Amino acid sequence: MYPLKLIPAVKDYIWGGTKLKTDFGIKSDLEKVAEAWTLSCHKDGANIIANGSDKGKTLAAWLEEKGFEVLGSKGKNLDSFPVLIKLIDAKDNLSVQVHPYDEYAQRVEHEQGKTEAWYVIDCEEGAELIYGFKKEISSQEFEERIMNNTLLDVVNSVPVKKGDLFFIESGTLHAIGKGILLAEVQQNSNSTYRVYDYGRVGADGKPRELHIKKAVDVTSCTPPTHPYGAKPVTEKGDGYEVTELVNCDIFKSYSVKIDSEYSDKAGEESFVSLLSLDGDFTFSCGETELSLNKGESIFIPANMGEYTVKGKGEILKVTL
Repeated sequence: MYPLKLIPAVKDYIWGGTKLKTDFGIKSDLEKVAEAWTLSCHKDGANIIANGSDKGKTLAAWLEEKGFEVLGSKGKNLDSFPVLIKLIDAKDNLSVQVHPYDEYAQRVEHEQGKTEAWYVIDCEEGAELIYGFKKEISSQEFEERIMNNTLLDVVNSVPVKKGDLFFIESGTLHAIGKGILLAEVQQNSNSTYRVYDYGRVGADGKPRELHIKKAVDVTSCTPPTHPYGAKPVTEKGDGYEVTELVNCDIFKSYSVKIDSEYSDKAGEESFVSLLSLDGDFTFSCGETELSLNKGESIFIPANMGEYTVKGKGEILKVTL
């Protein structure tokens, strides 16, 4: 057992840009890369292992071989890999959409629901996103506004800045706006219900499908209930500072800004995922030493013990 460096799966959705290739070093023959799935066992885009004796295997195949004990005590009894981590480059607006909660998703889509969190890495001046509604409305009004094209009149548009955090609980209407670059930590699900798409057409020249009935079934037609914006630093150490971004029953995520060196451990409770958001680092754990450059990620199985990251920049750390 050893820490795994992962090759991301990439997606070229119509709203994507090129920053993940030019600024984050994501390798792809695609003209644009909208998303890079940096930690994924999902059937729609599993990571490939880049190092060691398991090089070339998918992370999903490796997990099936090793067993869920590698996820730690919090994950060993789960039915599927719990999280999916992405880098997202929105050159244009994403569709206005909603994700189902667990019970509905398991019954209708045969996978987990999708609660997620967005951490804004960078954004253009004046960038905004959609997060819930301005005021509470009925499901009937929600459906009527989708049909008569007035939905944007009642959504909650929020100006964003670098470092902002948004917790998007399943059932929350949302949309990433153009000019926003962010990291997303979410449940391991790809179920999305689109309700508004700015009149765009897909590769086939036809308007992209809306999922009105399913969206009405699951959407909470209320203003957001979770606070959003910048988070305070929670721990300062010698050469680093840690900001807790999310602490929920699905996952925990942290921004770790490093001036020189940061050490922690992968204990018995959970694996650790490290993703470089800015900067090039050297990672060491036991006999394993790896580069961790901007846009790259490392998966550390549970019970691997102490690891150290040396360099200058920012990493996103995720655990269960």
